[in-house]
Amino acid sequence: MHLNWLAFAVPFFLILMGLEYLVAKWQQKNYFRFNTSVANLNVGIAERLLDSFTVGAFYFVYDYLHRHYALFDIPANGWGWVGLLIATDFVWYWYHRLAHEINVFWAVHVVHHQSEDFNYTVSARITVFQAAVRTGFWAILPIIGFPAGMITAILLVHGLYPFFIHTRTIGKLGWLEYVLVTPSHHRVHHASNPQYLDKNYGDMFIIWDKLFGTFVEEKEEPVYGLTKQLDSHSFLWQHFHGLLEVLVAASRANGWKAKLAVLFGRPDTVDPTIRQELEIRFLSTSAAERSVSHNRSRRFRGYVAGQLAATLLILFTFLLFDQYVLGHFQFLTALFILLTLINCGALLEQRQWVLYLEIGRVGVLWLALYSLLGDPMLIVLGYIGALSLWAYFSLLQKRYFQLVYGFGLQSVDKD
Repeated sequence: MHLNWLAFAVPFFLILMGLEYLVAKWQQKNYFRFNTSVANLNVGIAERLLDSFTVGAFYFVYDYLHRHYALFDIPANGWGWVGLLIATDFVWYWYHRLAHEINVFWAVHVVHHQSEDFNYTVSARITVFQAAVRTGFWAILPIIGFPAGMITAILLVHGLYPFFIHTRTIGKLGWLEYVLVTPSHHRVHHASNPQYLDKNYGDMFIIWDKLFGTFVEEKEEPVYGLTKQLDSHSFLWQHFHGLLEVLVAASRANGWKAKLAVLFGRPDTVDPTIRQELEIRFLSTSAAERSVSHNRSRRFRGYVAGQLAATLLILFTFLLFDQYVLGHFQFLTALFILLTLINCGALLEQRQWVLYLEIGRVGVLWLALYSLLGDPMLIVLGYIGALSLWAYFSLLQKRYFQLVYGFGLQSVDKD
């Protein structure tokens, strides 16, 4: 049996997150908040899931470019690996810097900066859109002459390092501060303090920031998150608000030249009132306010945490046995996970339509069960279940909100 051992990255990182939580408690610091941690992990689960479908395509891009357009044939020896690591980090610096300076790139990278906490869960805030953009930058590596296999291997190492710099439990690290990107350097990068904005772009080596004038030392305590905080734990809103803001700004610009100037301009040139308009349209202030008080319920937290734990277990199993999962079952598994992630975000914001997602998830589970067993009796049971749901929907809805939110239907936001 050929297992995907990279699946063990999921429990490995979860264990490290748990250890960081314990260290923070030992230090008597409140570095973790329930809603924010759930939202951070939701983003990471989606990226890990979707990456399992796209990583092959990224490898194909590197391999195709190397075979057809490579300028040199760089061997996989010691110097080749060192050169690739340095080149990868250099390209990352410029990708990362441009992701903060150009709207179309910032629209997908902004997801990584939304968290008002700063801990290991924040390292999970990478979207598959961001991964696709990064691949466009890293495409220069096979053209230089690095083989696709080397690039893929070094990206695993290069992608592992940033996890450890997303923490407040580690102080400054002496002479390493002059060479590597340390937690102190990266805390600056995630800060919204005016003097810290758009600084410390490096991923592994801090030398690029010092060379190109974007380095700032951590002195004042950072304030984390965006300059205008998102104030939402919605999985969908976190992923798409940046893209919507840029698209609305571009649509309002007169002429193609002005529209291109918006798309490739700086993020601070986008009208901030656009976010406010979109929030009024897609979000509910009352739901966000209620989530602050009601989400302290142990029963509610247990329900959300249970969904998150189950999703992580499904993801781990799916990744471990990915070579043996049939195509239609892969689709159903991915659909169930994505619905659950959206569901968790809706629960955190006390949304009424979350019940329809719950019903949808049950439907996906039923389809998965039928695809495995193929028993005609499941069709009959599904039909009976659908009729029962239709007949007793109001009672089910009322009971659901009482159990999950702790209040009746009339108190739940209808957006």
